Amino acid sequence: MAHPEPPSMVIGLMSGTSMDGIDAALVDIRDAGDNLEVKTLAFHTTPYPSDVQAELLRTIRGETGVAEICHLNFLLGELFADAALQLMQQAKVSPQQILCIASHGQTVWHQPEPIEWQGKPIRSTLQIGELAVIAERTGVTTVGDFRTADVAAGGQGAPLVPYVDYLLFRHPEEGRILLNIGGIANLTAIPANASPEQVIAFDTGPGNALINVAMEIASGGKYRYDPEGSFAQRHPVREEWLNELLQHPYFAQLPPKSTGRETFGEAMVRKLLRRYKIANAELLVPVLTELTARSIADAIRRFVFAKMPASRLIVSGGGVHNRTLMKRLRELLPDLQVETSDRYGIHPDAKEAVAFAVLGYQRMRGRTNNLPAATGAQHAVIMGKLCLPSPK
Repeated sequence: MAHPEPPSMVIGLMSGTSMDGIDAALVDIRDAGDNLEVKTLAFHTTPYPSDVQAELLRTIRGETGVAEICHLNFLLGELFADAALQLMQQAKVSPQQILCIASHGQTVWHQPEPIEWQGKPIRSTLQIGELAVIAERTGVTTVGDFRTADVAAGGQGAPLVPYVDYLLFRHPEEGRILLNIGGIANLTAIPANASPEQVIAFDTGPGNALINVAMEIASGGKYRYDPEGSFAQRHPVREEWLNELLQHPYFAQLPPKSTGRETFGEAMVRKLLRRYKIANAELLVPVLTELTARSIADAIRRFVFAKMPASRLIVSGGGVHNRTLMKRLRELLPDLQVETSDRYGIHPDAKEAVAFAVLGYQRMRGRTNNLPAATGAQHAVIMGKLCLPSPK
């Protein structure tokens, strides 16, 4: 008598540095020799309620205490669970059909540079969105808190998506660069016929985060982003501001490296407003858009082209909707064919949720799922803590 096949569907949940909502992707994943076959079955985004987003922003600014973070951890668990349940309802699947829910959680602090304690370097990272709540509400095994195992192994806990990029996008004859523009921009460069050790991956610097903050300040909260990059075209780029911003030490730092809103976020924008005595934050939007484009292009030229040829740049994340940003990338990188990930069957907004679904699948199979070449970890590890639902 044949045994039924185990579930192969995974729900990936992702909320990134833009802190605007929860991306949920239902993904069918199957082993195919040394590769995985990955198919996105459903996807939706649940925006954060305005009060929750405001509380998150206060948290990353260090304005909340342990009691508020404790509460927010469980509140986000409820919201992540709701996002997973809504996706299951949309796709008409039951909890019994799901292998696991893989939740990135919400990063509220990321400290990739070590702080010395009694001569020992301590790196740290903190994602919230309680896994036990997600498992209890959905009835599905939940995997999360991925980054900590990599940090424990001496890595920066980021970027993690390059592992999935390598699995899904490597090519025997073509060098490819995968670029995700979320709040922070990160890339994965995969040489033709590459081994995992040859992959180059790191955070390039700001993605949408600085632009979004400037837009929210300028509009009094009406806009949380620059729609289609239209505001970036309203004013000229102030070159003296741009040149100073490009001197930020992060851009010259060698990979592997990672960053977050602690460096490229609200504190930086408000500092710029004071420094340049800018009354209207809208004037910063063109400069910050150009900073994002230039820092990405400079990172590719400096840290990728110096080591490998590439012919294709595949872009995902919310930044693909910023026409001004995408236009500048094409102009700054004329030797690359610039495309979006939907050409390869992955919706640009769903890319990172799909990636965490893959990380969760590999965790459930007991496989290592980090890429030490990208994170700087001393060795490969199995990332993801497991939380089982209550028996019914």
